Amino acid sequence: MITIPLQSGSNGNCIYVEGGKTGLLFDAGITGRQAARRLGGYGRDIRRCGALIISHDHADHIRCAGVFSRKFDLPVYATEATWARAAPELGPVSNVSFFRPGDVLHFGEMSVRTVPTPHDGADGVAFVIRCDGAQLGILTDLGHPFRQLRRLLGELDAAYLESNYDPDMLETGPYPPPLKARIRGPHGHLSNVEAARLVAEHVAGRLRWLVLAHLSEFNNRPELAVATHREIIGSDLPLHVASRYHAGPMLEI
Repeated sequence: MITIPLQSGSNGNCIYVEGGKTGLLFDAGITGRQAARRLGGYGRDIRRCGALIISHDHADHIRCAGVFSRKFDLPVYATEATWARAAPELGPVSNVSFFRPGDVLHFGEMSVRTVPTPHDGADGVAFVIRCDGAQLGILTDLGHPFRQLRRLLGELDAAYLESNYDPDMLETGPYPPPLKARIRGPHGHLSNVEAARLVAEHVAGRLRWLVLAHLSEFNNRPELAVATHREIIGSDLPLHVASRYHAGPMLEI
């Protein structure tokens, strides 16, 4: 199984995962042109993807789903509540399939387990993708370190994990108080410290590498996120940071 972070952050999210002969896209918060060009840089044709799977209704994850469907003829998978909330802004989409949080979806040699999250979307989920015995987590927009998340990390061989903000930068940054409260509240995002403490519980387990994802533009810095994780989890686990602006490296599990 291989994966490419095409972009991650509040300005747009999209992740590619390939197992066997099947490629999948998770979220559509970047333009179709960006997604096609970035995949093409790795020799992948977006039109050959088996599906686009949506995590929740926030614009940075779904705003270009209609374009992906119409332009590239991609079937779209989402929960009914997610689609009902977002559909009026997406234009006509003819090929939508619905799942319920907790369902397992099957695409060729890959399965995708959907995991309900306490984030403040309409019906948000995270994902665990399995192929040939290996498991990859796409774990962003999580709300707080909920119990199932702790258990999941111990089952994964690799993961994208939200490391959204530094608490001090958030506190002293430009956001208004209600937005600061939402971000650090139980339905917002994980801080660098919260994410690192979760990983520390499993750093001696199955995890081969970790991608820090969904970093805030104003309340975090890549080098600060990495430093916080290193301070808490040590130096053994390979760390990567998903960019807010371009595709990252192709990673293999």
